[in-house]
Amino acid sequence: MENEKYSLMHLDLRQDILFVKTNLSEADFSAQFPKNGEFLLCYKLNPMQSRSIEPDLNQFLEELAFFGEKAEADVKIDGQELVKLAAGHYLFTQCRAEKPLNKEEWLDLAIEQQKDGLWERNKLADLLYIRFLFEDEQFVTQILRPVA
Repeated sequence: MENEKYSLMHLDLRQDILFVKTNLSEADFSAQFPKNGEFLLCYKLNPMQSRSIEPDLNQFLEELAFFGEKAEADVKIDGQELVKLAAGHYLFTQCRAEKPLNKEEWLDLAIEQQKDGLWERNKLADLLYIRFLFEDEQFVTQILRPVA
């Protein structure tokens, strides 16, 4: 992972960000990420692993709760299921690079984020959001964990 820039911070998201639920697979998504696209993955986490300072990487993720593509605010969405990154307080990490992070890379980043968050005595929820977008001529991968 060359040329990436990482940051770890607390984020107070003031407004929901809406996405249209899609059936796109992770393999399809990572192979054809469009520069104008924005996507959100939401995973449920293993409750025991999500509270461990040394989680087991193989048991960390449970199931993919949803995969969404950014919904345009001015487009009426009929018959499509909307999902959201809800307004709230998050532990936030992001990486800027020449390509979106693959699952192994963003999972490593999520584990490091959890270690730092627990070290700071944050109470983290059992959800993990991974947001992918393109801005300022770079791919951005964002890792968000809700903080109780």
